[in-house]
Amino acid sequence: MRLRELSRGWHRAGEVVGLVPTMGALHAGHMSLVDRARAENTKVVVSIFVNPLQFGPREDFQRYPRPVAADLELLRRASIDAVYMPRPEAMYPPEASTRVSVGGLTSRLEGLARPGHFEGVATVVAKLFWASEADRAYFGQKDAQQVAVVKRLAADLDSGVEIRVGPTVREADGLAVSSRNAYLDARERQAAASLSMALRKAADAYQAGERALAILHGTLLEELGREPLAQVDYAELVDPEDFEGPGTLAVLAVRIGRTRLIDNHDLAKPFPG
Repeated sequence: MRLRELSRGWHRAGEVVGLVPTMGALHAGHMSLVDRARAENTKVVVSIFVNPLQFGPREDFQRYPRPVAADLELLRRASIDAVYMPRPEAMYPPEASTRVSVGGLTSRLEGLARPGHFEGVATVVAKLFWASEADRAYFGQKDAQQVAVVKRLAADLDSGVEIRVGPTVREADGLAVSSRNAYLDARERQAAASLSMALRKAADAYQAGERALAILHGTLLEELGREPLAQVDYAELVDPEDFEGPGTLAVLAVRIGRTRLIDNHDLAKPFPG
């Protein structure tokens, strides 16, 4: 595999390799991870692969945005060292039958709402780690449960990869930057701000001294309930390490029209902005 050979050559030369795994449709959140990887490593690889294993049968795999030319231009301007864009048949040849499963924290919230999703994530991340032989890998806090899964995978498999987590990047109104925001029409885009508003209200209450989790949970639901277009899949307060409750990490999954958005914030920290 050319990426592995490239990485091994870099390591022989004393370089430190950072990996930023993505599914493309790059935005400010991805690029903040790229910038951090460039600052902390001497070589940076960005992978672009829309992973079919992490999409369910009624999810948006076929319509997931794939602006490859625009993505490559962003990465060229960022002066990264390599882009890894494997073909699906190369990642998952017909005879491939191995899947990676992380127990425990994958059985609730996103794992419960999207059966098989985290097995797909864990499988592709493991393959990316072995293909790149990276020293560090960079993930965004917006996908908080995914971060917890990747950290457990990296530790349990003795990967030697250090997991670095970048903060959620937000629009001016607080909406977490996401590739799926492109699906929203003008009214839906306005409604989507209800997620960050709910997190802000709950964080403000916590910062003001509220510690009753039932009240904080009610604050999340009350604020989301103000938006007619918001259909709540879940709104929970969990421990950020194992995603069991109770804890101070507020996690949301909300449908705005046909688009399912996720967001989170640790209420023990002031909401940004």
